[in-house]
Amino acid sequence: QVQLVESGGGSVQAGGSLRLSCAASGYTYGTGCMGWFRQSPGKEREGVAAITTGGGTTYYADSVKGRFTISQDNAKNTLYLQMNSLKPEDTAMYYCAAGLAFACYSGSSTDFRYWGRGTQVTVSS
Repeated sequence: QVQLVESGGGSVQAGGSLRLSCAASGYTYGTGCMGWFRQSPGKEREGVAAITTGGGTTYYADSVKGRFTISQDNAKNTLYLQMNSLKPEDTAMYYCAAGLAFACYSGSSTDFRYWGRGTQVTVSS
């Protein structure tokens, strides 16, 4: 059974940084896709970043390019999201997700089969 557990969320001031982690168990890294999504109250869930687990190709939402970096440690089965220059509009629940490789190309949340429970990120101005 695949389990994804996020950690690292918290409250920071605008301009600050946070590093999210997602520990994956029961997931065969191989050639798949792992990503980060976020959702604020009253808004739809949106893709933030994704990475192909085999080749390490990364994808980012325009809103976070240049500020967020997704990475993985296959030996530790852990996914990371380094978030710098945080803005109040980055405030959301952040979710880790995993799926087959094509999920990275589509970017659609419906193509990710496994989800964590989320970690809250709050950025104050």
